[in-house]
Amino acid sequence: MPTTESADNDQLFVLTAVLLTPAQFPSVLGDDYPEVCGGLGLEPYAEGYGLVLGQDGDGGRWTVVTEDVSLVACAIAAWDCGMEYDLSPGESSIVGALPGWPLALAVAAPGVPQPHDPDPQEGDPSPLAPPDAEEWGPAQRRLGADEIAMQWAAWREQVEGDVSFAEPGDEAHEGVRRVLKEARGYVNEPPPPGRVRSSFAAGEARTLRVDGPGWSMVARTDDIAFVLLDDEPGEVHPVGRGPELPGLLASLEELAERPV
Repeated sequence: MPTTESADNDQLFVLTAVLLTPAQFPSVLGDDYPEVCGGLGLEPYAEGYGLVLGQDGDGGRWTVVTEDVSLVACAIAAWDCGMEYDLSPGESSIVGALPGWPLALAVAAPGVPQPHDPDPQEGDPSPLAPPDAEEWGPAQRRLGADEIAMQWAAWREQVEGDVSFAEPGDEAHEGVRRVLKEARGYVNEPPPPGRVRSSFAAGEARTLRVDGPGWSMVARTDDIAFVLLDDEPGEVHPVGRGPELPGLLASLEELAERPV
């Protein structure tokens, strides 16, 4: 977690920051980039944004939106390496300051009151608040897919034994068949940006994250896939390679958004 810094003349004490681009955005907030932007009242520009989360001198929660994506990316990379980085977006790059935080934070700036939503001013939007992920639903389903992507080796190890794989043509797994059918549809008619994202994996493989209405899929291009469904709380369905999955994953990889 970054050291808090004064971000600008309004004394925003920066706690963290996240990228909001077609290839990288907080999955908990939506199935695709336009959906997440819409929830924040932003236009889904292809260049994307950086979201800087912090507190003002009174402890109020604020989310500063900047167009300087590179600056935010550099700050995140430095913090991930344990280095300090003074994230101070230039005034000309700031799109706006939104009250509240769209994500739950367990940290606070020292020396200021505890985090709270700022007093509303006339014309201000309602304060941002994290999605309710306490019960199974779209937010928790997407968080579950995030966890599988981050802990792939551990999840993959669990299905090395006598686990029954769902196969693309298996009539017993109607939900999985629906997901694979909708994913194949993306190849013929590309979905909104961010529905299919590709990130680094070991070797020459890529990790694919594919989302749709009521479902998420995580896969390695050289391996299997895992499917999560809104209507099957807590269930994770491994999908075997079979004759169809390799070609589907290769096609999805071609149209996937990749981090710059």
